Amino acid sequence: MTWLDWLIVIVPVALLIWISVYSRKYARGVVDFLAAGRVAGRYIISVGDLAAGLSVISLVANAEQFYQTGFAVSFWGAVTAPLGIFMALTGYCLYRWRETRCLSLGQFLELRYGSRFFRVFCAALRTIAELITNAIGPAIATNFFIYYLGLPHRITVMGINLPCYVIIVTLCLCLALVFIWPSGRISLLITDTFQGLLSYPIFVIIVGYIILNFSWTNDIAPVMLNRVSGQSFLNPYDVSELRDFNIFALVVTLFSSVLNRAGWIGNDTSGAGRTPHEQKMAGVLGAWKNGFASMMILLLAVVVITFMTGPRFMHSDNKFKISSTEIRQELSAKVLDDVVADTAVRAKVMKAIHKIPETFTKQEWDRPLSQQHNLDTPYFNAVRDTLGDTPDARHQFQKYRSLYQQMMMPSVVSKIFPVGMLGLFCLLMVMLLVSTDDSRIFNASSTLTQDVILPMFKGHLDQRKHLLLLRLTSVAVALLFLMVSIFFAQLDYINMFITIMCALWLGGAGPIMVFGLYSRFGNLTGAWCSIILGSGTSLLGLIFQRNWAKSIYPALEQLGMVETLDSFLQTVSAPFNPWIEWSMDPVKFPINSFEIFFISMVLSLGGYIVGSYLTYKPYNLDKLLHRGIYADAPAPPKEHWTFRNVFSKLIGITDEYTRGDKIIAYSVFGYSFVYQIGIVFVAIVIWNTISPWPDEWWTVKFFITSLVIPAIVGLISTVWFMIGGIRDTRRLFIDLEKRIEDPDDNGQVLSHSDS
Repeated sequence: MTWLDWLIVIVPVALLIWISVYSRKYARGVVDFLAAGRVAGRYIISVGDLAAGLSVISLVANAEQFYQTGFAVSFWGAVTAPLGIFMALTGYCLYRWRETRCLSLGQFLELRYGSRFFRVFCAALRTIAELITNAIGPAIATNFFIYYLGLPHRITVMGINLPCYVIIVTLCLCLALVFIWPSGRISLLITDTFQGLLSYPIFVIIVGYIILNFSWTNDIAPVMLNRVSGQSFLNPYDVSELRDFNIFALVVTLFSSVLNRAGWIGNDTSGAGRTPHEQKMAGVLGAWKNGFASMMILLLAVVVITFMTGPRFMHSDNKFKISSTEIRQELSAKVLDDVVADTAVRAKVMKAIHKIPETFTKQEWDRPLSQQHNLDTPYFNAVRDTLGDTPDARHQFQKYRSLYQQMMMPSVVSKIFPVGMLGLFCLLMVMLLVSTDDSRIFNASSTLTQDVILPMFKGHLDQRKHLLLLRLTSVAVALLFLMVSIFFAQLDYINMFITIMCALWLGGAGPIMVFGLYSRFGNLTGAWCSIILGSGTSLLGLIFQRNWAKSIYPALEQLGMVETLDSFLQTVSAPFNPWIEWSMDPVKFPINSFEIFFISMVLSLGGYIVGSYLTYKPYNLDKLLHRGIYADAPAPPKEHWTFRNVFSKLIGITDEYTRGDKIIAYSVFGYSFVYQIGIVFVAIVIWNTISPWPDEWWTVKFFITSLVIPAIVGLISTVWFMIGGIRDTRRLFIDLEKRIEDPDDNGQVLSHSDS
């Protein structure tokens, strides 16, 4: 990058640090530090959540996944989006959570299930899963910057050879702590909103550059069409042979989105809303907030596919003056430098890689591609064959393949973006890295403090000591992030890894949260059954995945059990072919992360229901939700269902809605259900049932629905949310200044003997 690019990065980051330090004056109590005083408006929550939710790891992971599946599977994924909108419109879980006024998940669990030990156990389990899952965020982001900026894996300082990876991870985590320490949730919310507002124009610039430099008709569509039967990148009726990210993965995502709606709730912005209604409206606005963000993520993935597999870019006589072959060779060399310590072995592998283009015939370049045979396959074969077939060699190959697939996006983008654009994209990645890391460190440290450490105190904890404890715990969590980032290798697709790690908590958490908020029958016995069956299954699956290539498969080989188990797995999975296909593989565990996660959720749901009914005792839900005789003010009269109000009640409109709120709710419903489901999904499904579309028609469909319509929505939402975000930020400062602190409101659940 040039000095101009570095200036584009440094100035906004310095401004963010100043804003974070300035916000310290507003953190006067625990509620301020944990929940921004519960006075945040809908737009600051929504824009802040955009920055906190969008991360470097999500961009890399989506590019990696999209490289395997293209557009086709996402057509069926259209079903999941309106479900999320419906849950947001009705306030499913979020509204009731805000009514509980709990400052953490553990506080809710102790109140709902009456067990302090259960609170501490679940908080520890969630924190461990959250820590390991999120700790790969800095690891992936650090690798991103190493490959994007062309940094070496090792640098020499005063004669000492230091790994560049460790230095960058440490700097990233220190920067995250700078944003957490001053005022916790306040500084995070304000800086995340600022980053979100700054990101909107960058999204527009990146999207515009890609559209101007890659033709849909001449570059993108031909590449997407060049796929074998059963693995189409465009035709959703021709995806039966896709593995891992397929239709079954969408079913699991759909099931999890309902069951685990409240799984991560607690130490995020879900408790920062001014009122339960304002919190609900922030969720409703989530349908519009992404704007150009989703479009940019999609186009980055499309550019990687187009450049790395398109015939126009196989030679360096293109507008970017570099070929896909050169990028593959450079990428392989950089990955091998990190993965293979032996210099002689590395040189031998690279020699085999440099021979690959010479062996390719025109027919091989032109033939349709698949997951099994594509332009990357010769590189994988060369590395695997040269390394050998020992357990250590298999492990090295796993690491090579994972890094190669993950780092393809930054390797391509760094070669095709011009001066200025390189700096803007780097700034965006830095902001997304910081906004994600600081939020995840804060969430984990808050859970540890509120639900593991705080219950150990018998009496009321002083505010100043409590705030210091929260800050010190965030430092400890950052150190844990550092340790995990350094020593915990990620060997699968990023989204697969995140799925199995989250399943350690989400595999058993869904029923205890959803039924805890909505049922009177759920109890502690059912909750324990849910955690033991769901999370236990996920833990077992993780152990097998982590140790498969290096120890478990070699042990099974020695015992002569490979063929027997292969026959068993194929027989069990046969009824679900082609969506689920299990067979023995020396490198990868046969059951993927989505399949393990689904099994965990089904077992946890059954365990919760059976366990609760066997020991049934009704729970006083009104007290938990501050309703009825426990309400601070008389409840508004219930509106009876009539023909005139049935529609508004179905989408969650209540007396709290203003005219503007109703317009937002109806627009979200219209866009999601009428356009996305009714027109873009149901109408097309009916049409194809009667008369199937040719593949060329699908290129037009995705051009309109993935580029044209999102561009129009993005232009409107960019202006809308920038205005709303600025207004709500100003109001947040005013409301924090006026807020009266309650020292007893700190998340502790004290018995009479404790108080």
